[in-house]
Amino acid sequence: MKKTLVTLSALALSACATPRLPGKAPQPSTAACAAAPACPVCPACPGVVPPTVTPPAAPVLQPATWESISGWRDDELSQAWEAFRQSCAALQKNPAWQEPCKAAASLAKPGDETLRGFFEQYFTPYQVTNPDGGSDGLITGYYEPLLAGSRTPSKRYPHPLYATPDDLISVDLAGVYPELKNLRLRGRLQGNKLVPYYSRAEIDAGTASLKGRELVWVDDAVELFFLQIQGSGRVKLDNGDTLRVGYADQNGYPYKSIGKALVERGELTLDKASMQGIKEWGKQNPDKLADLLNFNASYVFFREMPNTGNGPLGALGVPLSAARSIAIDPRSIPLGAPVFLATTWPGSGKLLQRLMLAQDTGGAIRGAVRADFFWGFGKDAGKHAGSMKQSGKMWVLLPKGMPLPDKAG
Repeated sequence: MKKTLVTLSALALSACATPRLPGKAPQPSTAACAAAPACPVCPACPGVVPPTVTPPAAPVLQPATWESISGWRDDELSQAWEAFRQSCAALQKNPAWQEPCKAAASLAKPGDETLRGFFEQYFTPYQVTNPDGGSDGLITGYYEPLLAGSRTPSKRYPHPLYATPDDLISVDLAGVYPELKNLRLRGRLQGNKLVPYYSRAEIDAGTASLKGRELVWVDDAVELFFLQIQGSGRVKLDNGDTLRVGYADQNGYPYKSIGKALVERGELTLDKASMQGIKEWGKQNPDKLADLLNFNASYVFFREMPNTGNGPLGALGVPLSAARSIAIDPRSIPLGAPVFLATTWPGSGKLLQRLMLAQDTGGAIRGAVRADFFWGFGKDAGKHAGSMKQSGKMWVLLPKGMPLPDKAG
């Protein structure tokens, strides 16, 4: 989902080489190109030159004790059980996960203490630390929004959601450069050269040939922008039906925070640069809105999703569970793993300590101690997600005997 989209610079896609993370929907990441300014359009790209990308170092997973995990004894683990079983559905073919997942399948409606014993029997806890040795990181939030739209464009519904363009080329770099696992190259062909795909500004201006790729039109450009950040959502159509959409692909540009841009421009103070604050700023500054949105050149394409009663699909390929799923950087934490999160509620010092499942990724979710907390669907979830910018600690739980990955994911 999300959230939901490190990305390729999209200024030099071959000789030089994209979070909620937001997101918060499945989306392989890409990598930034350090040499991009010197190679703006790759006029003479050699065929097999490695991108100048250095993958981040694997996080240091420090062995921990159950007693050292803040809040481990107090969490209602039964609230996370269904989410854990969803992870097992995706991981059970992995030999390291077979024993705990088989044991989980034999438990019928277990209580909290039974589950505490289960995890302590089958898993080993590791505290996740940053490359500098620190154990604190940024915890943000994302959600599944509801937009208003129509299957046909009009003055009321002028803003399209696009399906993946036919001319978008996506290349998995791991087949050629294994060290670039989880990185993906995106662009378009211009003659026999791979060049950057169109930016947000170019797409909105109609430069890209996207006619016929529209899924639906919505009434609000800012809501559409935040839908792209979240990675999935629902659209209430003018005929009364509800359409569900999820992340399909992305144009290859790195995600850039418009909230940070507003702060740097002196338009908002840091405490007001939340999703709600940005939306309010947009209403008050319609003449500046397009320029602000185009600051984030990253653009997300969608696909229609089954309209089920479950949460949206995350990068793991299973439905996300409200307040029990998180988006993580798969280069740092294995996708699908249980992660105990110790943080605080949005905008407060009230403790929020619970078992989560790493079931999603996001373009803005980069680094070891870094997570995007999935709050669920609707306005209340959006209020929590939009104001969440907390400090937190994380412990990943790995099956006993599972070798520590050189690079997670």
